[in-house]
Amino acid sequence: MPDRHPRLAPRLRLKAGDAIAMGPGKAQLLELIQQHRSISAAARALKMSYRRAWLLVDTMNTCFQNPLVLTATGGSRGGGAELSEDGLKVLNLYRQYEKAVAERPELAELAALICDKSST
Repeated sequence: MPDRHPRLAPRLRLKAGDAIAMGPGKAQLLELIQQHRSISAAARALKMSYRRAWLLVDTMNTCFQNPLVLTATGGSRGGGAELSEDGLKVLNLYRQYEKAVAERPELAELAALICDKSST
């Protein structure tokens, strides 16, 4: 029997002052930087401009005590990027936080109170 309540998906954003230090898009960008070892390759995977990706990385690096993304410029092998130790830790903690919130009983209670427009 299908679930009669719509599934709620929380989208968590962590703010540091006025800046969004971490959110779902930034977490995905970090994962792709770690996978591709490149900001530009991560941006391409997200169909995002390099400039936009760089601005997101810059915001994250500014919001945390230590940079989350470390970059290397040019040279014979070209540049590259990787997550710092703090970057890996922040990403892991953020994903754990997302999972914990998604599993909270209050979310199921809220879902039960939402009108499922797709069934009408």
